[in-house]
Amino acid sequence: MSWNGNGNKDPWGKNEGPPDIDEAIKQFKEKISGWFGISSGGGGFSSKNIFSLIFLVLIVWFLLGIYQVQQAERSVVLRLGEYLETKGPGLRWNPPIIDSRTIVDVVRVRPHRHDALMLTKDENIVDVTVSVQYQITNPENYVLEIRDADNSLTQATESALRHVVGSTIMDDALTTGRELIAQMVKERLQVYLDKYVTGLQVVIVNIEDSSPPDQVQEAFDDVIKAREDEVRVRNEAETYANGLVPEARGQAQKMLQEAQAYREQVIAEAEGDAARFNLLLDEYKKAPEVTRNRLYLEAVQQVMSSSTKVMVDVEGGNNILYLPLDKIAQAARAEEDIVLPPPSTNPNSTTSIRELTNQVIEEIRRRNRQQDGRK
Repeated sequence: MSWNGNGNKDPWGKNEGPPDIDEAIKQFKEKISGWFGISSGGGGFSSKNIFSLIFLVLIVWFLLGIYQVQQAERSVVLRLGEYLETKGPGLRWNPPIIDSRTIVDVVRVRPHRHDALMLTKDENIVDVTVSVQYQITNPENYVLEIRDADNSLTQATESALRHVVGSTIMDDALTTGRELIAQMVKERLQVYLDKYVTGLQVVIVNIEDSSPPDQVQEAFDDVIKAREDEVRVRNEAETYANGLVPEARGQAQKMLQEAQAYREQVIAEAEGDAARFNLLLDEYKKAPEVTRNRLYLEAVQQVMSSSTKVMVDVEGGNNILYLPLDKIAQAARAEEDIVLPPPSTNPNSTTSIRELTNQVIEEIRRRNRQQDGRK
């Protein structure tokens, strides 16, 4: 059979024309009527059919109200626009259309980063970057008490940061005072959030970066270098002081010890002299004449041993002779022409001293006569 004898059908027996929409709608109505028991003759809905439709709608409505709340989440439920309750984790149900729910994660820590130019207390400009980590602690306030809690956090962060940095000098904001600034910003930011009733809790505030503007970066680097030099010189001075002070304390301790030793020595010598004087007094009481001569001889010996020049008053002469004992000793060693008798072994003998003195005087006179004869 040829294709032309097949009318408007294709070789497989199908119509090449478009589908009939009216026929499709009619078939759909018939299927719906069959589900609810409605005859195609147009007899309308029976009471049984109405109850079946209502039951199906209730089932769909009930299923739409079932939802799951995770362990880290809370569900804030509103009934007809008014707060009803906050539900915890688990399988929950609320009537659709009547109740509305907002699920909030109360465990996740949310980050927020803020960067702005700040004016310090000493009228300098600092570029500060701060990061805030926060979480939702009161889901009711987060959903109901404020329109946009995250936007409020941004504005409160900038306000708190400007207040704290504006009360700080530039050096502290750039170097050692950053931790203190972060702590103060955290405290002030939490006060703002509590005042706005946002339901947010600040966990951590960190100053990620604080630097001068790019236009003054080179000058600021010079300031940092000068500050480092200051710290270095201060450390060197402290090192020198730490080495000098103990040495000075050691010298002071040494002087104190020497003074204490000298004090003990003087006291001991004084006590010894007093004891010796008492013993000498006892001997003097026993033999006054002998003791007096011995004391005289010891005194003369002590004086003569420490003096190199002696003035001698010669009997029968009008002049006092000058006796250079050191020169005489040197001449005696050089010429070896003066032979003096050995000294007496008895230190208390006055005869040996007198004889020695007479011999010295005679030698001096002899030399004087020789000099006069030469003239």
